[in-house]
Amino acid sequence: MKHFLKDFIFIIIGALFYALAVNMLIIPNNFADGGLTGMSILLHYIFGWSTGIVNFILAAIILTIGYTVLPKRNIILTAITATLISFFLFITENNIEPLADPLVSAIFAGFFSGIGAGLIFRTGSSMGGTSVIARMFHHNLGWDLTRTNFVLDAAVVIAGLFFIGTLNTMYTIILLFIGKKATDLVMEGLDPRKAVSVISTHSTEITDVVIKNLDTSATVFKGYGGYMKQDADMSYIIISKYQLMKLKRLIYSVDEKAFVVIHDVRDVTGGSFAWEKKRGRK
Repeated sequence: MKHFLKDFIFIIIGALFYALAVNMLIIPNNFADGGLTGMSILLHYIFGWSTGIVNFILAAIILTIGYTVLPKRNIILTAITATLISFFLFITENNIEPLADPLVSAIFAGFFSGIGAGLIFRTGSSMGGTSVIARMFHHNLGWDLTRTNFVLDAAVVIAGLFFIGTLNTMYTIILLFIGKKATDLVMEGLDPRKAVSVISTHSTEITDVVIKNLDTSATVFKGYGGYMKQDADMSYIIISKYQLMKLKRLIYSVDEKAFVVIHDVRDVTGGSFAWEKKRGRK
């Protein structure tokens, strides 16, 4: 119950952010958007219909058709999300004057809508539109989920080209790009982790030095070098990106010939990171 309440609060805040971005920055500047809200915005431009009411009706239709292909918890959260977005879109509808600079409007529209979407996605919910349709196509026809979702969103944006013009469509693309980055920021946090693979004949010593100086754990895998035809163990270490340079110095202080590969990590749970959270460490 506590976890659901936290998710519900995130959804409320995310839906409000998203709705305000639409009604205060996207619609006044005649931009478009992707997904279900993008469809509602286009219908608003064409017929003058309320985005909140149209968004609610479209979401209800899509969820009614596609409820069988979504997990029960996801359906509940998505229904709540779609309802709240529609509600906030409806109550914040107003004739707001556009900003003098459309580029600034596009940037901040993307930022605030991306923050809102990120808060919603963190709960495991969705916006209730094209993602549900994509899941239906995936379930019934075997279509790739990610590509189908991208094509559906792109189709909505391209359709907007005929109603908002080429220039505003370009601003919309900027908006969507900024929104994607803002969503990633919320999803991944301000302290992304790095995975570091170190291949060396001194892997045990490197691991000991890392544990001692960086207060983090490391794993050693037994390996064999295909080129050199000799044993070469690999150390696998997860650290904050701010510790990366120090880690590299520690590695090369032990073995100047170590082979180091650095990967981006989207999420880390458990292990020493769970212990860090318990102690309140960053």
